[in-house]
Amino acid sequence: MAGKLGVMICGHGSRDQGAVDEFAAVSLQLRRRLPQYEVDYGYLEFARPIIRDGLDRLRAKGVTEILAIPGMLFAAGHAKNDIPSVLNTYQAQHPGLTIRYGRELGIDVKMLRAAGERVQEAVEIADARREDGPIGRHETMLVVVGRGASDPDANSNVAKVMRMLWEGMGFGWGETAYSGVTFPLVEPALEHAAKLGYRRIVVFPYFLFTGILVDRIYDATDAVAARHPEIEFVKARYLNDHPLVLETLEDRIAEILEGTGNMNCQMCKYRMQVLGFEAEVGLPQESHHHHVEGISGGPAHHRDHGHDHGHGHHHGDHGHHHHHHDDGHHHHDHDHGHSHEHEHGHDHGHGHGHGHGHHHHPYPHADHPLGPKSLKKAG
Repeated sequence: MAGKLGVMICGHGSRDQGAVDEFAAVSLQLRRRLPQYEVDYGYLEFARPIIRDGLDRLRAKGVTEILAIPGMLFAAGHAKNDIPSVLNTYQAQHPGLTIRYGRELGIDVKMLRAAGERVQEAVEIADARREDGPIGRHETMLVVVGRGASDPDANSNVAKVMRMLWEGMGFGWGETAYSGVTFPLVEPALEHAAKLGYRRIVVFPYFLFTGILVDRIYDATDAVAARHPEIEFVKARYLNDHPLVLETLEDRIAEILEGTGNMNCQMCKYRMQVLGFEAEVGLPQESHHHHVEGISGGPAHHRDHGHDHGHGHHHGDHGHHHHHHDDGHHHHDHDHGHSHEHEHGHDHGHGHGHGHGHHHHPYPHADHPLGPKSLKKAG
């Protein structure tokens, strides 16, 4: 039987008092939202209370089991090494106390919805200020700015967030920039963006809290905007205490108790409402290649027939690909066929029956000027 439960929100800390205040405010909101637990917080560095202080206060209230989570967007050194080290040291010094550690906020459907609402809110405010009518999504470019790290995998997380917002909301173009360490930095990224011909550029800092980096992002936006008066630059707010951020923190706490902190089904568009794909929630997850599963004939047979049947009409007229390769490497031929079938399958739309009783859900941005309809023009 578990003892008295407490929750510990672990922050990085900042020299910026605004960031410290915002983190404290989020922690106090969680305390109000989780009356069944004692809730406290602390920082790794630069600010008080430190993590040990929060743990001391929980213990003083009779807590014997602590659910600790990092109040951070992504797992880098702080969430993976520094915080666990502090927690492990503290637990070793206090026999009878159990600390269980949860995961970071991460790329999560609720976090993306929070981000999408920040972007949407900025667009609506900008449209309301205009005297000559709103600017359409296809004439708008989204630039998502992340922290920037020396780890390419961490940097690619920000790119994934950007892509999901871009595709979910249907902007004309999307780019990722970084506030430090890596490239492109904000100012050169926005100068590059300005060349692409969009009437509006929305700059969204994918940051939890304020601080010198967020200030620099907005300052860089102002500097580039001054050089390009023909483009409307819109500054979206960072995430801060968006209700869906608070919900995600609560989910991370619940995961510790449930032991489910490892499963990444949350980004699956069939289970949850991924931004822009709401119509597909709850659709049965079924393979479109069930009629070839288990047919022998090796991978080539699978690939060819799976995609042919999957799209309901045989592309026999693409045989010309096969004489590009006289060197006997047949696997090349199949690769070509594979990509070709996909292009044609999508080109022809999904309105007609595919012969096997399934159909594809209509893509929410089929009207995108750079998307599926442009294939038809090219063809």
